[in-house]
Amino acid sequence: MQKARLAVSALFLTNGALFASMVPHYPEIKADLALGNGVYGLAVAAFPAGALAFGSAAAFLIRRFGSARIAVAGTVTTAVMVFLVSISPSLPSFALALFFAGSSDVITDVAQNAQGLQVQQRYHRSIINSFHAVWSAGVVIGGVSASISIALHIGRAMHLGLISALLIILALVASRFCIFDDQPSRDTRKQSRPESIRTLTSIPFHVYASLLGMAFIGVVACAVEDSGSSWASLYLSTSLNAPAAVAPLGYISLAAAQLVGRATGDRMVDAFGMRQVTRFGGALIALGLGLALLFPSIPGTIAGFAAAGFGVSTLGPNSMAACDNLPYLRQGSGLTVVSWIMRAGFLLFPPLVGYISDAVNLRTGLLVFPILGVLVVLAANVMPGTIRHDESFATNSDSSL
Repeated sequence: MQKARLAVSALFLTNGALFASMVPHYPEIKADLALGNGVYGLAVAAFPAGALAFGSAAAFLIRRFGSARIAVAGTVTTAVMVFLVSISPSLPSFALALFFAGSSDVITDVAQNAQGLQVQQRYHRSIINSFHAVWSAGVVIGGVSASISIALHIGRAMHLGLISALLIILALVASRFCIFDDQPSRDTRKQSRPESIRTLTSIPFHVYASLLGMAFIGVVACAVEDSGSSWASLYLSTSLNAPAAVAPLGYISLAAAQLVGRATGDRMVDAFGMRQVTRFGGALIALGLGLALLFPSIPGTIAGFAAAGFGVSTLGPNSMAACDNLPYLRQGSGLTVVSWIMRAGFLLFPPLVGYISDAVNLRTGLLVFPILGVLVVLAANVMPGTIRHDESFATNSDSSL
């Protein structure tokens, strides 16, 4: 089972590294295609648009072909699309490559999390956060590789072609050790899932309510992560007049604390349960960013984003794990719904914060995030106190979703 865990970790690593290796090349692509800011903004929105358009297909594909095959196939497809982004000669081809990169990325995301939960089930303890820690490490590796290639004046096609090829090979090697039996035994199904639910209207209301609550927590996770990448450096440099070398520390502190939180998150879940860890995470987001905005200073803001990074670190992985344990839902359905809604967070909150910032100021706009932290504390009741890792998850073949 250790080999399966390493294989899934490799898939998470490739997923994080692919996107992060592409993003630093955006300014160069924008200049080469002579795109204005508005057109460029619409073009890069094709990535999340593709995720929203095709995200709902993940559950069907996982049930049809298995999470391991879909995770590996999705990784290969995403890598090819990332390379096509690098050689796009025009705006339509650039946007189209991003659209299909986003489409394959979201399906890969769901499939690799489903595969990770399969491995977790066999470990009988929480390990899902460690996979997301590896994903964060992949982001760092991809971003650093892009920075080095730009500094050395290596063409983006050469860089992304080489990275894509290496990550495809890694995914194919990892596939040899994945779990290809997504279905638990009939006896386990009977013990853990009702067999009589066949229609949407037959599913109890509390299951829908729990699913939406878990999706909300996942959306907050995406929004707070985006607060660091989209707003931290801007707030420090413009509102607090931080030097250019200091301004990036807001995002760096969030990313570093998130990596630490994910590396230690599984032990926290096993010790205190998902509900308490979720409450703690929401409170840390609210207090960290709330105090930083109420008493603005450069060190306090950097510390506030670090607190938010640690607080948000387990929200996404745990909401995925919890939704995949909901009764009455077919394999992959809860995970697909939550993952799809989470992607909406990347489209919803940046313009919301931007609108408030234009109407008042950026400091006021950022108050959205501590408020979201408070709402996570209130919504934490939908999370299970503990998850029985020896149970099957989302496996009832007669359910309706």
